This record gives sequence, structure tokens and C-alpha cells, in this order.
Amino acid sequence: MMMRRSGRGLSGRKGAFAVRGSETESKTEKESDRVHPGIPLTFAHGPGDQDEGKKPLRASANEAFKRASQQRLSIGLIAAVMAHVAVFEVFPKMEAENLTAAVTALEMIELPPEVVIPPPPEHVARPATPKVAAVELDEDVTIAPTTFASNPVENLAPPTNVDPSDRPSFIPYTVAPALRNKEEVLSYLTRAYPSILKRAGIGGAVVLWLYIDEQGQVQRSVVAESSGNDQLDRAAQEVAAKMQWNPAMNRDKRTAVWLSQAIDFSVA
Repeated sequence: MMMRRSGRGLSGRKGAFAVRGSETESKTEKESDRVHPGIPLTFAHGPGDQDEGKKPLRASANEAFKRASQQRLSIGLIAAVMAHVAVFEVFPKMEAENLTAAVTALEMIELPPEVVIPPPPEHVARPATPKVAAVELDEDVTIAPTTFASNPVENLAPPTNVDPSDRPSFIPYTVAPALRNKEEVLSYLTRAYPSILKRAGIGGAVVLWLYIDEQGQVQRSVVAESSGNDQLDRAAQEVAAKMQWNPAMNRDKRTAVWLSQAIDFSVA
């Protein structure tokens, strides 16, 4: 750094600087060559320079750039902070999503029984093609005579002309028979109950098989389940004989049928 005083000025040219004033040059050109060319110099001035009314020297470009850089840095930091604050205020707040796993209770499940797959059936061999043998038949063939000794009755088929009323059997029908004189039957049931058994408190139920013909009349009754008392069984058959029915129908024709009917003798 070089300083100047009152009454002196600095002048320079490329490669050297010289001092000019009222006095003669105090330095030669060789001494000024000691200043390295290309190195910027910063001139400073003291209070004496301002007092004499002389114009102060202007700061170098490097110092001006430093002062401007500091100002720009401060302004940039303030602008960045304000931009971040504005972003956080304008945009919605972010919330962390609940990523906890749901807990599921384990349940015991009964496994279905194991299905056993049967093995495939064995391969059935194809039957052999029959062969007709050449057999010579005797022309004098006779058939043995049929006798009852060689064919007993037990081995014979039942006759086909059996009367259906002989024994209870199933006879097809589409409309079942219906009792017409129910009140009369109940009245007769009270009278048919043996008085001796009634006073003794003996009762029972009888199940009868009734053969009802095409006119609805009871042609025959057979005890299917006994009450355990013969008098009650006979009284039940007497009551069944008084019954009158609407005949059964097989499609559009009347038909005789066997019907199961229970008759109960109870002590009041």
C-alpha cells in the first residue's frame, strides 16, 4: 500500500509508477520497475486528503464485489426462509398413515372326514363267443310223464282266481273310502261296550282290517291287533258291521278295498 501526501501526485504507466510534484523526481525509472506489473493496488486516503478538498480514491472492484455478494447472500437467505414458510402455510399438512397390522384371532376348524375313494372296478373280461356244437339228436326222444308225486302242491304257484276278500291285501285306489254315519257308530259303540268290563274299568283298543265293497258296505272284518280281551274284540267287530262308507274310487270306477280301522273302548 502506498500513501500520498499533500502536494504530491501519483502517475503511472504500464510497468511503472512515478511520483510527480514541485520537487524533482526522487526515484528513477529503475526503482519504479520493482513494482510488479499486473498486481492491483488499493489506495487509501487519510483525513488530510479530505481536508485539502481533494477527491477520495474509489474502492477496487474486488471490494465492491464482496460488499455486493454479502448483500445478495443476505437477501437470498431471507427470500428462501420466507418461501419455505409460505410453502408450509399454503400446502396441507402431511399426516403419517396408520400402517399397523390388524390382529386376527385364530379359530379351530374341524376338518371334514377324509373321503376314501374306492379303487376302480376290475376290468371285466369280454365273454367268449359261444360256439354251437354239432350234436346229433335221437329221433326217439320221449318226455317223462308229469305226476303229483314228482310235483308236490307246495311247489306249485298260487292260483290266479283268488277272491280278494279272503285275506287282507293291497288293492290300488285313488280316492280312499269315507265314513258316512260317524254319529250313529259312536252311539252304537257306547251300547256295544260290555257293561261288565265297563264297570270293572277294563278297556282297550282293537285294530281291524275291514273289507269294504263297491257299495260302501263292510263285508268282512279281521282282527289285526287284539285288545287282549275276546269280548272287546267281538264288540269291535259288531261296531264295524254297523259302519257305512262312501266307496273307494280307482280313477273313475268304484272298487272294493281293505281298510285298517282302530276302535277304542275307554272308561270315562
